[in-house]
Amino acid sequence: MATVLAVKALAMSPLQCAPVTVRWPFRAAGGARGAPRTRGEPGSANGASSFHLRWLMEEDAPLSEVSAVLEVVEAPTVDRLYFWALQVSFVGAGGEVGGAHVGLQWNRSHPGNRAVNWGGYGAGGQVLSGSISPLPSRPHDPNTRDYPWAPRQPYRLRVHSAPGAPGTWRGEVTDLVTGEAIAIRDLFAGGDHLARPLVWSEVFARCEHPSVTVRWSGLEAISTGGEHRRPRGVAVNYEAGAAGGCDNTTSRADGADAVLQVTNTDRQVPQGSVLALAART
Repeated sequence: MATVLAVKALAMSPLQCAPVTVRWPFRAAGGARGAPRTRGEPGSANGASSFHLRWLMEEDAPLSEVSAVLEVVEAPTVDRLYFWALQVSFVGAGGEVGGAHVGLQWNRSHPGNRAVNWGGYGAGGQVLSGSISPLPSRPHDPNTRDYPWAPRQPYRLRVHSAPGAPGTWRGEVTDLVTGEAIAIRDLFAGGDHLARPLVWSEVFARCEHPSVTVRWSGLEAISTGGEHRRPRGVAVNYEAGAAGGCDNTTSRADGADAVLQVTNTDRQVPQGSVLALAART
């Protein structure tokens, strides 16, 4: 089974977002003060409670592709926004030029509350422009599209360079039951490689709303040199209760190479822990 390797402080800057917008940089997590926040609305600036899994790669090599498998094990039952995503940064010769996230949403603006998102911001805060998606969108949102995902079914989220278009990055979702792969859209972000992948949950529900569980597995990357790479583990980060996050969320290992993120539950794995992932052959 995957195990907790160590506990240490994290200094992360994940891209935080509502359905369309992204807040950059992220508020650093810290220890909660006073009584734990386990009831009420999240008190963060964007009205969400967020928690993250930062990939720990053996080498900091530039990446051309990143993917992860997401399964909504226990779906939401309340009329609130939930967003589960794979995030990447775009990097060029001069440094980071932006970042974006691809993921599934429970979103009442879309049919059946189901949607997929691929969007982000440039380093200067501007919304990244992109191509027109082949998927419909009931609210006419260029980043968030109608997508009828099903609970307890795995979906691969993938980010890679668009063929023949340097600096253009494609977000893709694949239903691993049917095998259907859909290119959500391309983002005109710039940069020549990807870096700093992580996965996360962003929850706009009350802390005491019914528990929701998602499962992350199949974390993989391909370097710009064509080498396949997998993280040796993930570093756990929670938005602190003092910053408005819910203190009753947790991330925990599920077998040797998967991690669950769960709301409205006991926090079983502390802030800053590292969950080891087994190497696959």
